[in-house]
Amino acid sequence: MFSYILRRLLLIIPTLLGILTINFFIIQAAPGGPVEQMIARLESTGESATVRVAGSDKAELKQNSLRSAGSGSSYRGAQGLDPELVAEIEKLYGFDQPLYKRYFKLVVDYICFDFGESFYRDKRVVDLLIEKLPVSISLGFWSTLIIYLVSIPLGVAKAVRHGSRFDVWSSTLVIVGNAIPVFLFAVILVVLFAGGTYLDWFPLRGLTSNNFAELSVGGKIIDYFHHLALPVTAMVIGGFATLTMLTKNSFLDEIGKQYVITARAKGLSRSQVLYGHVFRNAMLIIIAGFPAAFISMFFAGSLLIEVIFSLDGLGLLGFEATIGRDYPVMFGTLYIFTLIGLLTNLISDLCYMVVDPRIDFEAREF
Repeated sequence: MFSYILRRLLLIIPTLLGILTINFFIIQAAPGGPVEQMIARLESTGESATVRVAGSDKAELKQNSLRSAGSGSSYRGAQGLDPELVAEIEKLYGFDQPLYKRYFKLVVDYICFDFGESFYRDKRVVDLLIEKLPVSISLGFWSTLIIYLVSIPLGVAKAVRHGSRFDVWSSTLVIVGNAIPVFLFAVILVVLFAGGTYLDWFPLRGLTSNNFAELSVGGKIIDYFHHLALPVTAMVIGGFATLTMLTKNSFLDEIGKQYVITARAKGLSRSQVLYGHVFRNAMLIIIAGFPAAFISMFFAGSLLIEVIFSLDGLGLLGFEATIGRDYPVMFGTLYIFTLIGLLTNLISDLCYMVVDPRIDFEAREF
């Protein structure tokens, strides 16, 4: 197993480098970068602008005193600006260096986990990620946990009652829930329970109250889950369908196999067969897929929820960085997300081996 894990870890390096390289050149080629945005800011204000740039102090760019006609710049909106001003903006954001130098500097820095500083937030990217993590971890962990705790027993119950009224009605409910967009259900919850039009039972902003530090331990726990109730409910409502039907189909597939018929012929009860023999085989793909499901919920499922419920997490951070072309934050979050995703795939494979020792990746050709 050790050699298999080592090979998988070594494979992460070229994979991570390839993803980072492709995204670097695509983003560099996209219009509307930080230089264009600063030029547009100067054009719209008609005055000076103060910016924060990674590795430098605050710098003030004055437009009026440096204006001259016909700069001939290649940047959109830069016509009429002094070439010295455009060059100064390029230097502030590191665009005075050739593309290949910027790329190799990025690779070297990221190998050392040096993600630089945000262009606009006056903070290191690592500090921003650590600051936003609690919100995204809370949403991802509790949503995934609730989905598994509900979907697995429900899937088993549907499998043993296949074709019954319970099976039909429960399938209808989970499919309808899956068809409702997450953001629409979140808005409905806000309108109904967060002071929108009807009831004002739940808060609408943040993970904790302003007086959180003054509360007792029990009060802090209650306050925390009080703030999480609506966002987590909105996230899990559409997550039951896939896992429930996967659990049901896995159990139905195992129930029809010969070893189940043999076990029943030996006089074992249905519960003994179901939970002593079928459960482990049927749950293989579901349990092993838990790490990937958590990461998917953690990174991809929370953006709209964070916006609607005013939760400042990683989803909102990545979205704002993309809109604002905050390259250090964009590449830093991409690098971390990709690395965690690759490690999660490895953990999923190891989970297969833990759940079913018959699986031996070591014996396979790599």
